Amino acid sequence: MQNAGQLSRRQILAAAGFIGLATLTGCGSGDDGADAKDLSKKRNGAMREYRAGQQFKAAKPLSFSVLHNVNPVYPMKDSWLFWKELTKRTGITLKPVGVPLVDYEKKRSVLIGSGDAPLLIPKTYHPSEVTFVSSGAILPVSDYVHLMPNFREKVRMWRLEPELDSIRQSDGKYYLLPGLHEKVRSGYSLALRTDVLDKLGLSLPTTWDEVYEVFRAIKEEYPDTYPFSDRWSQNTPYPAAALFSYLGQAYGVRAGWTYDNISWDADARKFVFTGATDAFRQMIEYVRKLVAEKLVDPESFTQTDDEAIQKLLGEKSFAISANPQELVQNYRYNLPKQVEGAKIEMIPVPIGPAGPVVLGGARLENGVMISSKALTSDSFVAMVQFVDWLWYSDEGQRFARWGVEGVTYTRSGGQYRLKPGISLMGSDPDAPKDLQKDYGFYNGVFAYGGSWELVSSMFGPDEKKFQDAMTRREQLPIAPAHPLRSAEQEQASLWETPLRDTVTQNTLRFALGKRPLSEWDAYVAELKAKNMEQFVDLHNKAYERFTQDNG
Repeated sequence: MQNAGQLSRRQILAAAGFIGLATLTGCGSGDDGADAKDLSKKRNGAMREYRAGQQFKAAKPLSFSVLHNVNPVYPMKDSWLFWKELTKRTGITLKPVGVPLVDYEKKRSVLIGSGDAPLLIPKTYHPSEVTFVSSGAILPVSDYVHLMPNFREKVRMWRLEPELDSIRQSDGKYYLLPGLHEKVRSGYSLALRTDVLDKLGLSLPTTWDEVYEVFRAIKEEYPDTYPFSDRWSQNTPYPAAALFSYLGQAYGVRAGWTYDNISWDADARKFVFTGATDAFRQMIEYVRKLVAEKLVDPESFTQTDDEAIQKLLGEKSFAISANPQELVQNYRYNLPKQVEGAKIEMIPVPIGPAGPVVLGGARLENGVMISSKALTSDSFVAMVQFVDWLWYSDEGQRFARWGVEGVTYTRSGGQYRLKPGISLMGSDPDAPKDLQKDYGFYNGVFAYGGSWELVSSMFGPDEKKFQDAMTRREQLPIAPAHPLRSAEQEQASLWETPLRDTVTQNTLRFALGKRPLSEWDAYVAELKAKNMEQFVDLHNKAYERFTQDNG
């Protein structure tokens, strides 16, 4: 949730969580604006002077443990050039604790709960970190951003303070160092078999109304199939998490992976309960219409990714949710092997009632938690400097994405090119080496965020076309700061999960027709019985209080 500090402006600026914010404009060695904690005995291996744009190099060899999300597309290897070159450049050896992607969130919780978590815990999506705040298992990282000149510089240049405010907790601090983007990068949308559309004389849809008509035409031609069978319903509490995320965006609401109980109504200047809004109901009504007319496979909300993909490859469906990597590496690579002449394309998110928009606050990506155990190390400052360089400096981000210039890539005039014989996400199917699989670069654990120049340097033709269309859309307003007091946060936490569960369960029931939408008012009454109105009132009072205290 988006919770921050307390009471008066003077008290807020005195709080440690806001000291980090106050020092964002600085770019010195880090000792300016230091928090109240004494770090003088925790500088073993740290650079005496460390500034934005400077290569970090530990004063002595050090090693830090890191939780590593093992992607099955590029399984972790000890032989990766990434590990060797990272140590060469920084003096830091990372000790990865590998966890399969499918078990990552569960295993992460177990490790943190048992006190056995590595020091660095990346690939964490907000608000997952909230679970670990009350136990004290993870650090309030905002207390230490004064040690991170690259992080501070990007927040200042790209004006990301409102986004950071949105992830503050009840004590005014944030516990996740998120990936920082200069521009919004959209991740997911709908992919359709373009050869089938061509056969039926159909154009790629640009609106959700057109998507409906395209699905109807496919159903008429292939009556024994579902035009759309989807994935990303496993290992997430939200059914069809990707679909509802980008469909919700078209209605101006957070849903699926992006769902939050509280939404900011910019017109009314107040917070509302997301799962009870008219826009949320309209989104569900749209999905219900697709299910009722057998245009979407009802198993989409429960099946595994593999089951959804096999239906696509077996021509039991003709559309599926996608991201650019899955489009190229999975669908486009495997589909022609199964179906001669098959072609598939990912379209810009279809436009809905909200118009051509993207969700506000989308310039933050998954990020890094730091175990509280790290603070007991005499090398703590060096570790934070290292995190700042690898995840937030231009050079560290370039290294994590592209690798070693002259070895894995060349660069000229702002244009990056892989060295001959190296492929990335299917860019050269005949290449003997793969940048991810064989070298360990462009790994989702380390490569995210960055300037648009760097981020867009990785785009293939398909993604460039997709992202160019999405960056032209208007970003919806970011929710303003609305810090809850400690007692309010405790109360809100008790209400949060039952309300969220009620929304999730009924979203699925309504979509599948197991509950008629004529019972929407009864559903809202059930939310009210679970303290929905009191929950919203807490946040609105906090917003009003913060606004009054801070002008």
